[in-house]
Amino acid sequence: MVILPAIDMKDGQCVRLVQGDMNQATVFSANPVEMAQRWVSEGAEILHLVDLNGAFAKKPVNLEVVRQILTTVDVPVELGGGIRDMATLESVFALGVHYAIIGTAAVSNPELVRDACREWPGRIRVGIDARGGMVAVNGWAEVTDVLATELASRFADYGVDAIIYTDIARDGLLKGVNVAECARMASGISIPVIASGGLATLDDIRQLKLHEADGISGVIAGKAIYTGAIDLAEAIALASR
Repeated sequence: MVILPAIDMKDGQCVRLVQGDMNQATVFSANPVEMAQRWVSEGAEILHLVDLNGAFAKKPVNLEVVRQILTTVDVPVELGGGIRDMATLESVFALGVHYAIIGTAAVSNPELVRDACREWPGRIRVGIDARGGMVAVNGWAEVTDVLATELASRFADYGVDAIIYTDIARDGLLKGVNVAECARMASGISIPVIASGGLATLDDIRQLKLHEADGISGVIAGKAIYTGAIDLAEAIALASR
């Protein structure tokens, strides 16, 4: 199982939100590039980047910061936030992003996911963000009537590389990962699932590892590594056993 340090970008800074609320942003660094270098130096094998401004603007806004990160680290980077058409996908891949995450557009335009998987096989990931099991879109501002598990199943034959499943109710609160829901989703589809939202202790990682056979392939580490609640190197060592 892999640990993916999160670098959430807002107005060019590295922040963490509480339950996706842009008005509850804590700035952990004015320099996301330095944060990326730190996590790689501590053993990160992949970085999870989110353009928070882009999620609301419906197009990437912090691509210059992404470019700077890509020029200074030598690990794969995945990027989400505002990726809603083929032209945007083309531009982020041209920058050097390895995995593109399609979130809101996966709900409103599933054909984009299908076409993108054909154009860039093995490089498209779908972000499914849910509150109470229901999919949320547009920077988590709008909750739909679509079940998260149902949405995931729609992409079974598309060639999606992974589903990134975020439990919004736990995100940024250090209350623990919703292991049961992540495992339920993973066991119901053939696509690997990366858990997101609420990682608080190493025990969360131990619990997730019990479901690797179900298809849980990783977990995103956000606030826990920024506050020091979890040591990233220790988490990576545990996850890789």
